[in-house]
Amino acid sequence: MEIQLIRNATLRVRFNGRLFLVDPFLAARETIRSFAGISQNPIVELPMPLEAVIDGVEMVLVSHLHPDHFDEVAMNLLPKTLPILCQPGDEETIRAKGFVDVTPISTQHTWQGITFTRTPGRHGYDELAERMGNVSGFVWQAMGEPTVYWMGDTVWYEPVAEIVAQTQPDVIVTHSSGAKFGDSLPIVMDAGQTTAVCQSAPNATVIAVHLESLDHGTVSRADLRAAAAAQGISDARLRIPADGETVEIRS
Repeated sequence: MEIQLIRNATLRVRFNGRLFLVDPFLAARETIRSFAGISQNPIVELPMPLEAVIDGVEMVLVSHLHPDHFDEVAMNLLPKTLPILCQPGDEETIRAKGFVDVTPISTQHTWQGITFTRTPGRHGYDELAERMGNVSGFVWQAMGEPTVYWMGDTVWYEPVAEIVAQTQPDVIVTHSSGAKFGDSLPIVMDAGQTTAVCQSAPNATVIAVHLESLDHGTVSRADLRAAAAAQGISDARLRIPADGETVEIRS
């Protein structure tokens, strides 16, 4: 299995001999609105041409429809016949953009020998979490491949911890920028919550993404590495890829 971080939460994933794209956010630097009043977003360019991001992709997996997870550039660029897997409630919006093969996953769906199990998420706390709307993560499983739990845009809370305990994933992908709106609590995991994930799953490789790409992020890669080191979590256990970098995991 290979996971290539493109930028933010956008991943190119080779799994079970297939290639799929996760949460495509393909906008050029500083072409969409600010989230924190600091800078237009995204704050960095893609590490490769648009054509290279989508080259060979056979399916797209979308966690939710916030613009940093499935944006207008991606919707316009991706072939309309490409299969799209999403959470329930998002399918009509995606179909309205012209996509003809859209499958909402209520619980579980198998595509090309890969089983995707939808998991819950909480995109922040209290009233803010309600305003942020529904979000999902997914567990990916296939014969001969490591079990992957992609948590999506969520904070660390009891249902997510229960999935880790029940699934015992080999690989966990976290969104770890500690993004905030003003003085709010984080709407995704921060450094402390990411290290808590590592401690909850001592046999898993954790891959932290969704870093250094948006103006409301509060955790840098260096911050996260320092927090992990302080907890005795090694570089091998917590992978923090740069944009464009590929992490390879063998089962």
